[in-house]
Amino acid sequence: MWRGRVGALLRVWGFWPTGVPRRRLLSCDAASQAGSNSPRCWNCGGPWGSGREDRFFCPQCRALQAPDPTRDYFSLMDCNRSFRVDTAKLQHRYQQLQRLVHPDFFSQRSQTEKDFSEKHSTLVNDAYKTLLAPLSRGLYLLKLHGMEIPERTDYEMDRQFLMEIMEINEKLAEAESEAAMKEIESIVKAKQKEFTDNVSSAFEQDDFEEAKEILTKMRYFSNIEEKIKLKKIPL
Repeated sequence: MWRGRVGALLRVWGFWPTGVPRRRLLSCDAASQAGSNSPRCWNCGGPWGSGREDRFFCPQCRALQAPDPTRDYFSLMDCNRSFRVDTAKLQHRYQQLQRLVHPDFFSQRSQTEKDFSEKHSTLVNDAYKTLLAPLSRGLYLLKLHGMEIPERTDYEMDRQFLMEIMEINEKLAEAESEAAMKEIESIVKAKQKEFTDNVSSAFEQDDFEEAKEILTKMRYFSNIEEKIKLKKIPL
């Protein structure tokens, strides 16, 4: 009853508008605790939010911060989370970031910033390499959707595909001339192009099971590509 009277008086005095739900005010400690959840600079203690475009330096003291563990490669490299990537834009972003965080630019800074610089540079390199190649990009995108491909997948592949892989491997083992090597390279390149187009369509349709199957096949042909490179190296 007393609470109802107080509420009525507050509305009369203009401190409590009618229709506005009553909410408990945060105490000073609670308000302080709510604000403490935002990231703080390790150097000056100033706030710097992960929502800022500049996620590398403190806006107050400009000290390099630790890498953001919540940021994926697509966000880091300023790309849409999609299989289709503008590789020219990706390369430009890579060069931009390395000019920003490369260890060479932190030789005169604190040891903490030197360590962060090493971590940032490694992360940028890994992100660039992963998103540049269609196979690694697809596997990473699949992982972001909670799916991974085990190392040994022979039992999941159809017999016809495995026979095709065996035949190409046999041709490669028997290839002695440059013409024979080029023929095999041409076959593998055409297959990878076909798979890349197909997996792109699968991701666009959110058909992750289909994307997983195609990426598995791409991995087989990627292994053949590595064998071709090794065979080209003169003994």
